[in-house]
Amino acid sequence: MVKLPDSVLTNIFTLQLQIVECIDATTATEFRILEQQGETSETLPELEELQSIRERLLSPYSRFHVLLLRAAESQPVATSDVLNLLYRSIDAAEATLDASIASLQEIQRNWND
Repeated sequence: MVKLPDSVLTNIFTLQLQIVECIDATTATEFRILEQQGETSETLPELEELQSIRERLLSPYSRFHVLLLRAAESQPVATSDVLNLLYRSIDAAEATLDASIASLQEIQRNWND
């Protein structure tokens, strides 16, 4: 495998963990809203937003998985395209995660969750 800097690997795995935690919190919030309020005209937009948050988070998680496998299969060095994609994916994942957390927190505040 191409030797990626430890800081890059740590950053990626930390982001993946945060993505999984955010997906879990999003799903738990959706469950609580459905359980407490049901699917109503008031809850439907936010339930749809919660589903959208989950779907947006799956993309960077999956992208890291694929790119790390490509880097692992590259010998003796990863192509610059793979490395560039990896670094851009880190930036995109951080932005997506930050936006998702903000949206989730707003929904939780709206429903006192």
